[in-house]
Amino acid sequence: MAFRFTATRPARLAAALLVVCWASSARAEEASSPTSQQPAAATPSPSGQKGGAGRGAAAPAPSAAEQHRLPPDSTTTQTLALPGRTLNFTATAGSIRIFDDKGEPQADIAYTSYQLDGADRASRPVTFLFNGGPGASSAWLQFGAAGPWRVSISGAGAVSSATPDLLPNAETWLDFTDLVFIDPVGTGYSRFVASGEDVRKRFFSVDGDVNSIALVIRRWLEKYDRLLSPKFVAGESYGGIRGPKIVRNLQTEQGIGVRGLILVSPLLDFRDFSGSSLLKYMYSLPSMTAVAREARGETRGRVTRADLADVERYAQGEFIVDLLKGQADKEATARLTDRVATLTGIDQAVSRRLAGRFEVGEFRREFDRRNGRVTGRYDGSVSGFDPYPDSNTAHFGDPSGDPLMAPLTSAAVDLAARKLNWRPDGSYQLLSNSVNRSWDFGRGPAESVSQLREVLALDPKMKLLVGHGLFDLATPYFASKVLLDQLPAYASADRVKLVVYPGGHMFYSRDGARQAFRAEVEAVMK
Repeated sequence: MAFRFTATRPARLAAALLVVCWASSARAEEASSPTSQQPAAATPSPSGQKGGAGRGAAAPAPSAAEQHRLPPDSTTTQTLALPGRTLNFTATAGSIRIFDDKGEPQADIAYTSYQLDGADRASRPVTFLFNGGPGASSAWLQFGAAGPWRVSISGAGAVSSATPDLLPNAETWLDFTDLVFIDPVGTGYSRFVASGEDVRKRFFSVDGDVNSIALVIRRWLEKYDRLLSPKFVAGESYGGIRGPKIVRNLQTEQGIGVRGLILVSPLLDFRDFSGSSLLKYMYSLPSMTAVAREARGETRGRVTRADLADVERYAQGEFIVDLLKGQADKEATARLTDRVATLTGIDQAVSRRLAGRFEVGEFRREFDRRNGRVTGRYDGSVSGFDPYPDSNTAHFGDPSGDPLMAPLTSAAVDLAARKLNWRPDGSYQLLSNSVNRSWDFGRGPAESVSQLREVLALDPKMKLLVGHGLFDLATPYFASKVLLDQLPAYASADRVKLVVYPGGHMFYSRDGARQAFRAEVEAVMK
């Protein structure tokens, strides 16, 4: 989950210089950093007891880095009973410390890994997973889609007061790949161990973030002797920016080849959703129409992408042509506004007032305004009450996303402490607004299509799988469809695949979509 940015920041020279310094430091740090954490040990002696300093000697004051460091890694053996099979695996909750080029500790990056027992390490795939935000932990992918345990995040489970029971996940990817869930610094339990604004700027930037995650992946592979394993990378939402850039970094900076990239509800180019770009209206139209058709029950059962073929043709044809003519062409504008009103179910008068150009926020409020309800941003087929239905301005959250914060946070804390025996101090950050607000995009809106082209061109064996939900208004599927269609011929259908399911940003919350997507992921890894 968790594409949160709606605007970008201007470039700052200082931040750009810091990113350059950070990129050059990744190679230098290995000479001064440890290759692994210490194994789990007994709880240290409480303050005031005798220790290694000897009788009567005062213990040296711990450094700032040691005061903030995460506890030693905890490794446990686990057994998971699933329909038709039993999985025995080793789970590790721990962290990897990141150093700068001077050997000074900067941050502890937390991870949770699951490795199937008895598998051949050289042939067994390993997949590294992260979410987006920026500022999101990896809990959504872990507890919603791929991990050994799942939390229900749909229906009765999609409310703040729901009990976050950890259920065996019959659709876990652990059957065919080992899993490593990474929480970027500032999310989950990951934290800075150095102070100063310079460190924050370095990590909370597009390139600094990519460098740190790529380095963690390399360090994990070295730590667990998995350099020969087939490697895959999976990212969700803003992971669509992270993912291709991390794969490129791994290929060219870390010396790590990647077999496949899996993107879940990705955003690939911020430029199309910022400023005066008209493409955002074209990209959103099929998903808005899917929401309307689902609500009206126009199809038997769930709306599918096949049901939207007419809308996709219209969006890339007459709609974009009339849109480009602008409001100076009154006939074109009239055609557009009336057709958009019919497709989306929005009142015709409202559509004409907005010239058929619906921002996502306007659609969400206007779609069911007569009943005082707003649609979800992550899943437009989910609606909730507008807390201020009579206000002239919008004051509402996301009924398809906000209720998941409490159960997912509780599940993550419970898993670490009770099942994995890892108990960091401090709070678990499921989705950090502080990280989100601090993010530095550098010179302009981020995009990763350039890196997609490069990584696919560099390795003709690498594959790309992109999954989306029809009702996702945050990162609409049609944007990925149009952008993937622009890739050169070497990105052939046997290497690049787009799949779209009934559902929202977290389409895997629905049983059918989760099962179908798992099968697609497994096919990529065969």
